[in-house]
Amino acid sequence: MELFEELQWRGLIKDVSDPKIKDMINSGNCTFYWGTDPSADSLHIGHLCSLLVAKRLEKNNNHPILLIGGATGQIGDPRPTTERPMITKEEVNHNVECLKKQVTDLFGYEVVDNYDWSKEINFIDFLRDYGKYFNVNYMLDKDIIRRRLETGITYTEFSYMIMQALDFLYLYENKNCILQMEGSDQWGNITSGIDLVRKKTGKEVYGFTIPLITDSTGKKLGKSEGNAIWLDKNKTSSYELYQFFLNVEDSMVIDYLKKYTFLSKEEIDKLEDSTNKEPEKRLAHKKLAEEIVTFLHGKEGYESAIKITNALFNGSIKELSEDELKSAMSGVETITIDEECNIVDMLVNTKILSSKREAREFITNGSISINGEKINDLDMLVNKENALYNKYIVVRRGKKKYYLVIFN
Repeated sequence: MELFEELQWRGLIKDVSDPKIKDMINSGNCTFYWGTDPSADSLHIGHLCSLLVAKRLEKNNNHPILLIGGATGQIGDPRPTTERPMITKEEVNHNVECLKKQVTDLFGYEVVDNYDWSKEINFIDFLRDYGKYFNVNYMLDKDIIRRRLETGITYTEFSYMIMQALDFLYLYENKNCILQMEGSDQWGNITSGIDLVRKKTGKEVYGFTIPLITDSTGKKLGKSEGNAIWLDKNKTSSYELYQFFLNVEDSMVIDYLKKYTFLSKEEIDKLEDSTNKEPEKRLAHKKLAEEIVTFLHGKEGYESAIKITNALFNGSIKELSEDELKSAMSGVETITIDEECNIVDMLVNTKILSSKREAREFITNGSISINGEKINDLDMLVNKENALYNKYIVVRRGKKKYYLVIFN
């Protein structure tokens, strides 16, 4: 397969503005861009698909540019239902610098900030040089605008389309950028940029979209949906990243392998066959998690994720470093205590169990583990001496329910 056909097979092409895009991508030597607004100080797993599409195009001798919206991020792309809350200019600037470093470190792409060319445009020039090329009826017909008319849309949000179109014009005139790619929710903004370039210069530029990455219910894997998995390992650890992809739905794992990895069709077909014939082995899930963690966090991050996974499964929690322990317990209910106490009292006082009678039953039945070891002694003292690093008590109730008790 040539590159464009491979992108189609992987499910990475949705809308194209012109059939010529196929030959442009396959032949290489095309400068293209995609953008993101700095609404956080890290990109998340929803962005990763676009970053990897850019990497695929780059490997075929196309030149990628990532645009970070230092200007548009101060305005906010219209949401389908309500206006985005504005963040401070200081926060926008901080996020811009963080994203520049993250993308440069991970991918080495050229990064630009649309604030650099937007800050000099005054209001009158904006209306004369750009606003005059946008028919209001044309703007109202864009899907995202049309969906907001019932609830209302501010002039600020309404103007976002013009600002993004201006970006395409600037990059065309200054970087010879002739192609834009975005998630499918940006199709209206892409075509607005294409139209502006045509009206201002008489030249043609092009665009295509990538389907949004979702779970089986159609819910986006993105920050706005409240389920962000960050690319920054200080915000989402290697272990958390590994566990997220290890536990994706069976119905989605092959789709994610196609979109999130560089495995060949033959390799993915074999994993799909294994998933169908021997799903209990979870080979596709393990490979998906391995590929993503290794790509983002390196071999060391992957090995750490495996070590933590095995420690929790085998009960060898004491072998974890303090950082690995914290990572393993990220998201686990955490309770603080001030002084040593009897195991039964500790389980009740922390509300891990509801009564002393229930606590005694769980202990007697071998259903309570402390730091990886089953507890049968009803008189055991829980103190800093038997805490990990003189601070942490990892409690497992039953087979899977974990709690982290921390001494003040």
